Parts: sequence; C-alpha cells; structure tokens
Amino acid sequence: MRESSNPVFRTLPKGQQGGYAQFGTGAAGYGAQAVHADPYATQYPQQRQTGVSRPLTIDDVVTKTGITLAVVTAVAAVSYFLTQASPALMFPMFMIGGIGGLVLVLVATFGRKQDNPAIVVSYAAFEGLFLGAASYMFANLVSNGGPAMIFQAVVGTLGVFFGMLVVYKTGAIRVTPKFTRMIVAGLFGVLALALVNILFAIFTGNAPLTNGGPLAIGFSLLCIALAAFSFLIDFDAADQMIRAGAPEKAAWGIALGLTVTLVWLYIEILRLLSYFNDN
Repeated sequence: MRESSNPVFRTLPKGQQGGYAQFGTGAAGYGAQAVHADPYATQYPQQRQTGVSRPLTIDDVVTKTGITLAVVTAVAAVSYFLTQASPALMFPMFMIGGIGGLVLVLVATFGRKQDNPAIVVSYAAFEGLFLGAASYMFANLVSNGGPAMIFQAVVGTLGVFFGMLVVYKTGAIRVTPKFTRMIVAGLFGVLALALVNILFAIFTGNAPLTNGGPLAIGFSLLCIALAAFSFLIDFDAADQMIRAGAPEKAAWGIALGLTVTLVWLYIEILRLLSYFNDN
C-alpha cells in the first residue's frame, strides 16, 4: 500500500497494493485478496481466530468519520458562542484546543493508538474548542466577515472534500508512488515556509505569508491545494485497508486521519477568506 502524506495514515498497518477507485463502493473486494494476503492476520491473530473482529467496510468508515465530525462540529459551535459571549475565552480555548489536539494526534500516531475511539473522540473535542475560537478570531477580529464567512468556509471545505472523493472514485487522478512523493515533498516545503514565516514575524514584526498580501494569498492557495490532493492519498490508504480485510476498529484511525486533513483545509480556507474581508 502506498504511504499516505497524512502521518496518521502512515503508521496504520499496511495492506496490499490494489486499485485506486474503490473507496465508497462497499466492502471493496474483501474476500479472495484478503485470503491470499492479510497483514492483519499476524497483527490481530486473536480476533481472526475467534472471530471477534469482522473485516472493515465502507459503512464503518462513514459511521466513525461521521461521529468524529459530529463531535468536532458540536464542540466548535459551543466554543464559538461562548467566545462570542465572552471574548476573553478565545485565547484559552484556542490554545487548549490546539495543543490538546496536537498532543493526541502525536500520541495516536507514534503510540499506534489510532484505532482507540477514546483518543479519536477526545481529539475531536479538542479540535472543536480550537476551531470555535479560531473561527471567531478570523471572522470577527482578523476580518469583518462574521458568521457568513464561517458558513462560506464550511461549504468550501465540504465542497473540496466531496469533489476530491469524486475525482478519486472516477480515477481522474491516479494515486501513484510518484504522486505521493510529490505531495509529501510539498507538505515538507509548506512546513519549512511556515517556520521561516514565524522567524520573520519574530525578528522583523512582519509575517509575509500571513499578512494578507499577494504572497500570503498565494501561500494559502498552495496549502488548500496540498490539503485537497492529500485527500486522494488518504482515500487510497483507506481503500487498501478495506481491501486487505483490516479489522473494523481500523475505521477510527481512518476517521482520525480524514479529520486532521479536514481541519487543516477548513483553517486555510477560513484564513484565505479573511484576507478578502479585512477590516
């Protein structure tokens, strides 16, 4: 299986190489392929022998992803309205949510606990705190876009997500090792630019990649494009796990990985919109 650009997916158990346009088509061929090569049989021998764990299906992925996003959305709404009622709460919620979410992603990734529902749901709650505060900040302090701008960012995020799902299912863009390497290289490049931007802000008081100028707009568009193409690799990784007959609990790891990308995409779209609604 090709490695995903998403660190959460990169540490999930690897399946066999398969198709590139099966995500969203049910059990996606579990059966003969899983009998011939099932990497999970050695990792989860007890479940396979006792029949405790059934194989992963697309319904499991949709359900677990839906639960995760529902928690993010509900907590984000509460966070936003609390911040709106008391702006002093914005910074604590922003920091607690951001740091808490980052810590849980690191624990899930390096501790290989992506399929732990408690960690995934807790991550969703922390990200909800972060997104609610960040949405208030971008829509009301950084710009004057207000709730309408937040709605536009949500619609844009969902539009990109489902658009890339259609692209993946139709095979319009093939997920190849070369494609994956290009996206990973782009992500490392964006990370390096972000660090340079922070240094500029510290030593010069100006952050050229986030100050709303032409360079900042171009950087946001680059981040949005990378996040969008990352979905293709994430869909492929999920597809291969389904085809390889991974246990159903792996759906929590897939939900976590997709949510990480969705959160990044939403923030970048929100940031871009704030440039055009500057006070």
